[in-house]
Amino acid sequence: MVRADFDRSLKDLLDNLMALGKMVEAAIIKSMAALHARDLQASFEVIDEDKQVNEKRFQLEEQCIDLIATQQPLAIDLRILLAVLHIAVELERMGDYAEGIGKVSLIVGEEPLSEMPPEMQEMADRGLDMLRRSLRALVDRDTDAASQVWKDDDAVDVLYNRLVKELLLDMARTPSWIERGTHLLWVAHDLERIADRATNIAERVMFLVTGKQMPQQWHAD
Repeated sequence: MVRADFDRSLKDLLDNLMALGKMVEAAIIKSMAALHARDLQASFEVIDEDKQVNEKRFQLEEQCIDLIATQQPLAIDLRILLAVLHIAVELERMGDYAEGIGKVSLIVGEEPLSEMPPEMQEMADRGLDMLRRSLRALVDRDTDAASQVWKDDDAVDVLYNRLVKELLLDMARTPSWIERGTHLLWVAHDLERIADRATNIAERVMFLVTGKQMPQQWHAD
């Protein structure tokens, strides 16, 4: 395979990775909307559609393995392929969290969850934004954007900790809310992990571009 052919294969690989990102983004949005609306059919669909996310991830792995095995990629090319492998796993796990929210929705059934804490939707919105920006940073090889995604995870952690405290207090004051609170804690955990996975993608972008892990001083921000 000449260089031009390899570059086309690499572009196709990255396009497929972005497509996987879009699938995961749609799953997160759909799972949260279904939870809010108590739309059980949509929740079923989120769970069922996770199979497509898994299949897409494995297709990406096959593409990467084929290129590594047959093309003897240069160092920078190999780094890109390994980044794609890593990021595909992160995206697949995000899809699992969306599926988890769908399963919580089915457990709750048609019973109203009453008003959801505002922190929950804000966590979802921030996580989705971090996902989009981390993938854009990959496409642009933008280390500044990647480092900002990494730093923005702190805000999600603050929301998560505040939400957990509020839910536990509600459950302590009103025992009849324990089941509802437990369900919301599960959802909050999934949303917090989505943001963590976006952070992992940002870290991988930094390593791809610089060959180094996230600078230690950034951990103090």
